[in-house]
Amino acid sequence: MLTIVILAVIVIAAVALFLVVGRGRVRVGGGRGLKHRFGPEYDRVVADHDGDTKAAEQELGERVTQHASLKEQPLTPEARAQYRAQWADVQEQFVESPQKAVTEADALLAGLARDRGFPDGEQFEEQFAALSVHHAAHVNGYRSMHTAARGQSGTEEMREAMVEARSLFEALVAEQPADADQGSSQTPQSRDGNGHAPWALNRRHAKGNNT
Repeated sequence: MLTIVILAVIVIAAVALFLVVGRGRVRVGGGRGLKHRFGPEYDRVVADHDGDTKAAEQELGERVTQHASLKEQPLTPEARAQYRAQWADVQEQFVESPQKAVTEADALLAGLARDRGFPDGEQFEEQFAALSVHHAAHVNGYRSMHTAARGQSGTEEMREAMVEARSLFEALVAEQPADADQGSSQTPQSRDGNGHAPWALNRRHAKGNNT
């Protein structure tokens, strides 16, 4: 009789442990939850792991565990205005010097993310991982722009990278979380926060093409 009681206790404890672990996997590392949370970034990480879903989900789960508690810091109105002005200047530079513009935009976005409370941009992968947890829908453009800033991409590739990276810029420079949601819904053809038409429409004026 004692043996049966002991076995019953062991079984109950095992079931309870399974449920706790299972809930934790769904909350942090569950495949469906991670895919919903990271969107296209989930597919990219799976591809980086040669289709190994388990390894990809482990990496993404670690990102959530490490960075989910990060609290984004607000910008002062002055800092927000300065960042918008700097971004507008970079966009204007793109017409004459695409490579320089992309390099400066990459540094500008890294600095903006740092000021919002994310890891320093000198460690790009760490900063990108943290951003992917909080702004998964917008990070792909940042990676593309970072790659373009350090490679030999053609003018059109650099232009597309900056257009795509703009959504992350808008999300980070937004005054309130609600504003970030509005910014994320903007298309590259929408007007910027200052009412100006986006520089993307001027791509035909960009000089040179390395492709």
